[in-house]
Parts: sequence; structure tokens; C-alpha cells
Amino acid sequence: MLEELKEKVCKANLDLVKHGLVIFTWGNVSAIDRASGLVVIKPSGVSYDDMKPEDMVVVDLDGNVVEGSLRPSSDTPTHLVLYRNFPNIGGVVHTHSTYATAWSQAGRDIPNMGTTHADYFRDAIPCTRTMTKAEVFGEYEKETGNVIVERFAKMNPDDTPAVLVRNHGPFAWGTDADNAVHNAVVLEQVAKMAYFAIDINVAAQLKGLYVPEFSPKMNKNLIKKHYSRKHGPNAYYGQKK
Repeated sequence: MLEELKEKVCKANLDLVKHGLVIFTWGNVSAIDRASGLVVIKPSGVSYDDMKPEDMVVVDLDGNVVEGSLRPSSDTPTHLVLYRNFPNIGGVVHTHSTYATAWSQAGRDIPNMGTTHADYFRDAIPCTRTMTKAEVFGEYEKETGNVIVERFAKMNPDDTPAVLVRNHGPFAWGTDADNAVHNAVVLEQVAKMAYFAIDINVAAQLKGLYVPEFSPKMNKNLIKKHYSRKHGPNAYYGQKK
């Protein structure tokens, strides 16, 4: 069942290791087959060194295991909430990558400070609110998905395909598993760039150096220009398909 999708999801999970986004078993990738409404996801706690396509677990959108002998990722309920609420996404990634996780632990949005960020994310990468005691001790993973959806109430998840769960770590998504991993890699890089940009300016100010017009927010026109170069009907970056 969904053998091709299992291959893709397994490869996407291994790509997290290749790109340095995870250590040990700290991450997971899933993908959805919209036609059947079934989701393929990494099994819980399985080493990347030993992972094979046949280890992937198939679940329905209610979290019932349809196929697979292993338990699905403990983050499965979060993935399912995103698939149910963000209808255009085809893959979801969760990691504990260093810089993105640091921003989430600080409880701060990652501001859109440069063109690299704007090429992929129209807005700042949002950070969710603190979860309540009832949410943490209730259906925790499902509620994690719910606070992500809540944070996107006034945002388009297709334009900014990533989020920081406060005190936890990043989630990213995309049109399929591979695209979701791509966005997760870029997310970690822009998190790192933003950290250094702010740190450089703070250090300069502490040393009494002149810092002209520093702002953690980039020119809105430049954001719009760079995002529209790659996305939408007038995109012109890359080659015609």
C-alpha cells in the first residue's frame, strides 16, 4: 500500500540527517496521499541508520494505523491536524534543528530580515503561544497542531510554510515530503542568519559603533519582490517547466 510514497517519505527522513537537521531520532517527516486520505509517516524512535521504506507507517486522518507493524511517530497527531486544516500541503517535517529551536525556546518570531528569507517565506516565521496546562496534559500532540493552526488564523500557510512551536521546535511543510524538507533546511539557515544579524548589530551598539537604520524588519517592497520572483503567476526565477 502506497509503496512509492513510503519510498519518498523514507528518503525524506534520511535527508534530515544528510542536511544536519537531526541527531539520534529527533525528527520526522510525513506525506499525505490526498486521493485516499492516508498519511505515511516515520515510525516512532527508530534509528535513521536502520530505517527502510517498509518501516514507514500508514495512518488515516483520524490516526488509526492502516498498515505497518511499528508505532507511528509520537508527533503524528500534530501532522494530522496540519493536513486537515491546511488543504494544499502534501508533506510535513518536524525537527529540533539548532537555530530554529533556539528561536522557539526564546519565544520569538524569526523576522524577515533579508532576501534569502523572502525568497521562501513571505512573512516572519511565527512562534506559537505558550500552551496551557490543560493542553499539555490533555491530547498534547493534537493540541500542538491546534496552536499552530490558531497562529495561522490570519496568515496563509502556503506563503509562509513554517512555524516555531514555543519551547519546542520548528515544523515546516510543503507540496510533498521533499519540498517540506527543503523548506525545513531553508528555515534553519534563515534562523541562523537572523541570529547573527541581530547579534552583530547588538555587539556593534555595545561597543559604541554607529549602526545606521538597523531594523529587524526588511523593506516591504524588497520582501514582495523577492517572494514574487519565485511564487505566483508572475514568477520568473529558474527555468520554465
